[in-house]
Amino acid sequence: MTAEVHAPRAGLALLNRERAILEFNHRVLAQARRPDVPLLERLRYICIVSSNLDEFFEVRFGDYLEASRQPGAAVSARDLAEVAAAAHDLIDRQYAVFNDEVMPALKREGIVVLDHAERNLEQRRWVDHFFQRQVRPLLVPVGLDPAHPFPQVANKSLNFIVKLGGKDAFGRENSIAIVKVPRVLPRVIRLPDELAPGQQAFVLLSSVIRAHLEELFPGRTVEAFSQFRVTRDSDLAVDEQDVTNLRQALRTSLTTRHFGQAIRLEVVSSCPEELSSFLLRQFGLPPQALYRVNGPVNLVRLNQLIEQADAPHLRYPSYEPAWPAALPRAVSMFERLREGDVLLHHPFESFEPVVQLLREAVHDPDVLAIKQTIYRTGAQSVLMDLLLEAARRGKEVTAVVELKARFDEEANINWAEQLEAVGAQVVYGIVGLKTHAKLLLVTRREGGRLRRYAHLSTGNYNPKTARLYTDIGHLTADPELTADADTVFQQLASLTKVRPPRHLLLAPFTLHKQMLRHIEQVAEAAAAGRPARIVLKVNALTDVPLIEALVRAAQAGARIDLVVRGACMLPPGVPGWTERIRVRSIVGQFLEHTRVIYFRWGDTEAQEALYLSSADWMSRNMFRRIEVAWPVRDERLRQRVIDECLVPYLHDRMDAWELASDGHYVRVAEDGPSAQQALLARYAAP
Repeated sequence: MTAEVHAPRAGLALLNRERAILEFNHRVLAQARRPDVPLLERLRYICIVSSNLDEFFEVRFGDYLEASRQPGAAVSARDLAEVAAAAHDLIDRQYAVFNDEVMPALKREGIVVLDHAERNLEQRRWVDHFFQRQVRPLLVPVGLDPAHPFPQVANKSLNFIVKLGGKDAFGRENSIAIVKVPRVLPRVIRLPDELAPGQQAFVLLSSVIRAHLEELFPGRTVEAFSQFRVTRDSDLAVDEQDVTNLRQALRTSLTTRHFGQAIRLEVVSSCPEELSSFLLRQFGLPPQALYRVNGPVNLVRLNQLIEQADAPHLRYPSYEPAWPAALPRAVSMFERLREGDVLLHHPFESFEPVVQLLREAVHDPDVLAIKQTIYRTGAQSVLMDLLLEAARRGKEVTAVVELKARFDEEANINWAEQLEAVGAQVVYGIVGLKTHAKLLLVTRREGGRLRRYAHLSTGNYNPKTARLYTDIGHLTADPELTADADTVFQQLASLTKVRPPRHLLLAPFTLHKQMLRHIEQVAEAAAAGRPARIVLKVNALTDVPLIEALVRAAQAGARIDLVVRGACMLPPGVPGWTERIRVRSIVGQFLEHTRVIYFRWGDTEAQEALYLSSADWMSRNMFRRIEVAWPVRDERLRQRVIDECLVPYLHDRMDAWELASDGHYVRVAEDGPSAQQALLARYAAP
C-alpha cells in the first residue's frame, strides 16, 4: 500500500483514510496467523475482519462511492479503483489464511467442517433428516419470469442463484431461480458426537442446502449454482431538520435499511461468469464490486462454530476482572467517593462498580435525580433496567438517548419508549449532532444540601464490551467536574445557552480549540528549547487541522508519540516534516478503546495536562458529535493513567505495529513485553 495524496494544506501528503481502515484490518488478520494466539481465537479474528469489512462497505465505502460521483469530486475514479483493489487484496488474503492455515490447524485438533463429499453415509442421512425437518419447510425457491421478478434480497443475507435445465411445470424454459435463506436458520450445525467419533464435526447450512438443491426443483436439472450475498448502504437517511418526531422517523427508516443501495456482491469462486454477470446487472453494480471468495460468503457466521466448539485450551484463558482495590466492598460508593476520585481500568478491573453506583442510587431514598447518556447499551442492559426502576420509584430520571447510534438504533428506540412509559424524561440530544459523550450523574440530598456524583468514561455503558475493550471510567464527587457534567445535561435537555463548563471540554464547542491550543503551547515550548512532549492514544486520527498542528509542533522540535489503533492519516518519518513523530498501533487480545491525551510544554507541573476523552481525533467527533474530554487533576491518578495507558504501549513489543511514511505498518517484534498481558498479570487475583 502506498500513500494517498490528500489536499496538502500543511504541505504534506496525508494518507488515505479508507486505505488506512483496510490497513488496520490487515493487522487484525495478522492475529489469525500468530502461533501464540489460541486457535479458536485465530478463527475469531478472521470473523472480526469480515464484520469490520461489512461495516466498511455499508458505511465508509458507500460514502466514498457517493463522493466520487459528485461534480468536481475530491475522490477520483483512480482513488476509488485503488481502494477497491486494496479491499480485494485483503479479502483474498483473509480467505487464504482461513483455508490454508486456520482450518487445517483446527482439523489437526479434531475440529472439522465437513462438506458433502467428506460426509459418510450416516452423516449424510443425518444431514438429510435435518434438511427435511428444519430447513426445507422454510425455503421458497423463486423461478424468474415476467410474473416473478428478481426478489428483494436483504443486506448481508445468504442466498443461492441457480441455473436450471429442462422446462418448468408450465412447459417454459425459464432457467434462473433464486433461493433466499431465512436468517432464523443456524449457519453452523454440529453433528452428534456418535456420528464423528474422536472429532467435533460441523456442517455449514450453505453446504446442507447445496447438497439438496435438486430437491427444490423437481423435474429440473441444476446446471450451475452459487451462494451469493449483497452488502448494501446501511446509513439511515433521515432529515432531522424536517421531521417532527425523530424516533418515529428512525423506526420507519429501520424497515428499509436492509434494502439500501447495493455496494458489494460476494459469490463463491466457482460461480460461472454468466450467473455473476446476471447478479451484477440486477444490483446495478460494476465489475469491480464483485468479490469471488474461496469459501463461505459470510465468514462472520463462523462465530457460531467458535461458540459450539468444546475446546477451552483453544481459547484465551478465562480471567475475572479485579475488583478495584480503591473501593472497599463494604463501604457505600457515595461514602467512598466523598473521600476522593476513583479510576476504573477496564477490562482489567471490573465494570461492576458502575452498576453498583447506579444500584445504590436507585435504592437510596436520599437520591433525588439520575441523569445518564445512552449510546450503546445493548438490547439487554442491567443499567437500563435500573433506570426504569429509578423512574418507577419516583426519582427524577433524565436519559439522553442517542437514537442514531449506528446499528443500535432499534435497541435505543425500545429503551427510550420503555423509559418514557414509566415517567422518565427522555431527550434525543441535539439535532444534527450525535451524543457520544459517556456521562452518569447522580444528585443526592446530604445534610440539607445537594451533592453530585458522576461517572465519566471513554467507553460505553455496556458490561459486555467492558470485558472486551480497554477503557477508563472515572468516578468522582469533585464539585467542579460534577457541576460541569450537570451543565452538559442542562444544555442537552433545554437547548439553551448555558455557562460553559469550566473544566470539561465539550465538542463541538471547546474540545477542538483546546486541543489545538495545547499543541501550540507544546510547539512554542519546543521552539524555545523547553521540554515539549505529546503522547496521544486514540482509535483514529483523521482530523486535518489537528494533524497539521501536530506536524508544526514536530517541526518545532517537539517529541510526539501517537498510539492510534485504527485509521491514521498522518505519515510519520517524512524528512523535513514528521521525523519526530512515531505512530504505533496495538492489536491484541482486547480492543484498544481508551482515549488519553498528554501534553507537556515546560518544566513545571503547571505546564503539563492529561485528559481522558470520549472522542477520537476525527472531524466528526470534534464538530458533529457531543463529546467530552476531562482533565485528570489528581496527581496520583494522573500518574496511574500514564503508567498503565501510555508507557506500556510505547514499549510494547508483542502486539505493536509501527507506521511507515508510505502507509504500511510493520510488526515491531514477535517477543517481548505486551502491554495488555502485563496489565492482565498486574490485576490478576493473587
